[in-house]
Amino acid sequence: MALTKKGEFMYGTTSGDTQAELRSYSVANRHEAVRFASSKCDCGCRTFALQTDEEAGVAIRTCTDCGQEHLMGDSADYIEKSAPEGHECVCENEAFELVSGVSVYEGTHDVRWYYIACHCVECNLVGVFADWKCEAGDAAAFLAKV
Repeated sequence: MALTKKGEFMYGTTSGDTQAELRSYSVANRHEAVRFASSKCDCGCRTFALQTDEEAGVAIRTCTDCGQEHLMGDSADYIEKSAPEGHECVCENEAFELVSGVSVYEGTHDVRWYYIACHCVECNLVGVFADWKCEAGDAAAFLAKV
């Protein structure tokens, strides 16, 4: 399915749809995401509850199967001064497939901005639920931890 707009929200069914929505959002934010990664738990599950604190630059995903919590990206560096809050879809579901994207500084592979897009597994809504300026160094190393 391609991205479809219903009212003020976008809907899609694939990680490609989620990535496309993330890219569109990042272009509008003037920091285009150029590298992407989908989250996957060690148990193999791809759905998570998401908590973020955009001011602190912290994201935590919790596996819907095994309950394992994982600090995303460089969140471990900022967790002590954060107050993460949970995300909920407009349909009130709290389980999402997650796609992370980063913009990088021109001519480098260094992260400049971090985006977390969610795909609701209940109603198929897709959207960027969190983003912030991020000085995390190498994009590949950063995205390996999402």
